[in-house]
Amino acid sequence: MSKTHLVMTTALSLGLGLSPLACDKNKDETVTVDDATPTDEPSETADAPEFPDLASVLASAHRGDNAARDAARHPQETLEFFGIERDMTVAELSPGGGWYTEILGPYLRDEGTLIVTNWPSDHERYGENAKKFEDKLTAAPEIFGNPTITVAPVSADEAFELAPEGSVDLVVTFRNSHGWYNRSQTEQIYGAAFRALKPGGVFGIVQHRAAEGANAEETSKQGYLPEAVVIESAQKAGFELVEKSEINANPKDTKDYPGGVWTLPPNLSGPERGVEQSDEDKAKHIEIGESDRMTLKFRKPE
Repeated sequence: MSKTHLVMTTALSLGLGLSPLACDKNKDETVTVDDATPTDEPSETADAPEFPDLASVLASAHRGDNAARDAARHPQETLEFFGIERDMTVAELSPGGGWYTEILGPYLRDEGTLIVTNWPSDHERYGENAKKFEDKLTAAPEIFGNPTITVAPVSADEAFELAPEGSVDLVVTFRNSHGWYNRSQTEQIYGAAFRALKPGGVFGIVQHRAAEGANAEETSKQGYLPEAVVIESAQKAGFELVEKSEINANPKDTKDYPGGVWTLPPNLSGPERGVEQSDEDKAKHIEIGESDRMTLKFRKPE
């Protein structure tokens, strides 16, 4: 069976490995604990299941407990909004533990190409989780096929490319933009997405949404960004806004938690490191549900 193709990134090679794989109270982090927890991988000797459409992927046993969050994350509606097709070349930025990768990999396995990004395996903080993510994919080629894992710089002053210019049909990122904003990497990463896409290619962004007119310098530390800031950043990179969707909206989200967006499910983190939520607070936040998220579709001009 084929192994996942691993591309080590230098300033002149491929990559966008900006995928924090654990979530604590460092507000520049871009993913949540659930994203960092791989489900059990199928055996390499398992027969390859059929994945003719998104519905078959979503119903597959390989997703384990991650499927329970479909009602909150709306993966089929979101990916269809972005216009995904089985024969596309798709790049997923900062996949964390691979919640969406578990959907994208099987869907693209037979006819398309998947590129995912990851931290360097020797990264002091996230290297161990980066290795777990890589192992998750390589252990199950019958599920994920042969995706390319690109390993990229972790600082904003390093030059890199996500993929050869004009080679990608769709770039997607889920709930990562606040972390890039905090690390001054928005221009770097959105720019890499723009260069990698074919003319007419789509850049799909899902991001925790701050209140309109809020100060991004403050809200980004809590995991939220104003929609206008994300749109402006993408347009600055050269993208055209095609359409907005309220697929992932949640009007119950008050966005004012001392512990930031991580206060809500699935994390249910306390107001500070080492302090757990009370049972009463957990019940309140579970009733609110997952965050209010913008879902934005951009296009690289023809």
